Amino acid sequence: MFKILEGMRIVEASAFVAAPLGGMTLGQMGADVIRFDPLEGGLDAHRWPITDKKQSLYWPGLNKGKRSLAVDTRRPEGREIIRNLITAPGEGKGMFLTNFPTSGGWMSYDSLKQYRKDLIMVNLLGNPDGSSAVDYTVNCAAGFPYLTGDREDESRTPHPVNHVLPAWDAIAGINLAMAMLAAERHRRLKGEGQLVKIALSDIAFAMTGNLGYIQEAQLNKTERHAQGNYLYGAYGCDFDTSDRRQIYIVVVTNRMWSELGKATGLAETFQAIESRLGLDFRHEGDRFIASDEISVPLKAWCGGRTLAEIDQCFSGTGVCWGPYQTFKQMVRDDPRVSTVNPMFSTLEQPGIGSYLVPGSPIEFGALERQPPRRAPILGEHTDEILSQDLGMSDSEIAKLRDTGVVAGPVELEAI
Repeated sequence: MFKILEGMRIVEASAFVAAPLGGMTLGQMGADVIRFDPLEGGLDAHRWPITDKKQSLYWPGLNKGKRSLAVDTRRPEGREIIRNLITAPGEGKGMFLTNFPTSGGWMSYDSLKQYRKDLIMVNLLGNPDGSSAVDYTVNCAAGFPYLTGDREDESRTPHPVNHVLPAWDAIAGINLAMAMLAAERHRRLKGEGQLVKIALSDIAFAMTGNLGYIQEAQLNKTERHAQGNYLYGAYGCDFDTSDRRQIYIVVVTNRMWSELGKATGLAETFQAIESRLGLDFRHEGDRFIASDEISVPLKAWCGGRTLAEIDQCFSGTGVCWGPYQTFKQMVRDDPRVSTVNPMFSTLEQPGIGSYLVPGSPIEFGALERQPPRRAPILGEHTDEILSQDLGMSDSEIAKLRDTGVVAGPVELEAI
């Protein structure tokens, strides 16, 4: 079964979210992604969330479909293995993805380039100057925690609230994959390799500027403040149902606004609010200004109905809404998070068990959709890589194992 990135091989040295996600994104489109880790596992080997048997769910989630090599790169023999793997000749090879510091030493671009002139290396940094930064430190510097959380008295010092989604890591991971593809295309056209650098902080500040927040800070005299669950600049708010569920209603177009009035029977009520306040609800900014007033009748309407009744009222209309769901409710109730959605399959992950696994969210019309593949066990492909990819003999591999240069696969506790 042909895959859209068939024939491309990327070697990955990574930790945390962005770099593993970048490699996995390429792997889910068919690239052969080989990640290497220390014999005892990398920084993420035991990262939470974990099962009741202390097996990480984080690591297999971000390493699906890759091959795993366990190697001690503190040893010269281990470094030689990785160098040969990264700089191997051949079309579609010679590509390296990492978020580890590489400014000097054997894993630097200049050092590796000596062995393959057209090497492509994509390196994620924390800050452009190479100093350390992670999603959480970048996020707090970009201003968003001051816009997150409940409304506060403007006379008081605002209290920052962090969000739990590592959004900048997620965006960075996709940018890493895109950078690798762009550099590979450049090499095919021009015959040139290159070192590509992406700073996590640049990812965050670029998006902050793209959304207009930097310009708002420059041009407007006042600071923006947290709006709670209201949607800034338009209408959106959360509501309780009579059966103690919560929903969110969003209005970002005039059609959505008209449909909300029809479906709830509150169109005349909304018109009265509009007239009383002297606003024009055809403009989303005016709907935002009147958010509190609009929410009063909507709160009563939602509070008098169950989630199922609201679903029935809104079904087939142009109302944009959705229920709040815990993770357990999502897995139990939402067909989008099930095998009804072809992105998902139920796979057996060694050491953990059987559970839902997402594949790539990208569906290529010219190719059959690829099912997801499970994550490897640490060192699962060590012998295969040494033998098939590097051409080592059985005796050479045995010697590397005996001297502790390579290992794997690790033994997992029985389920």
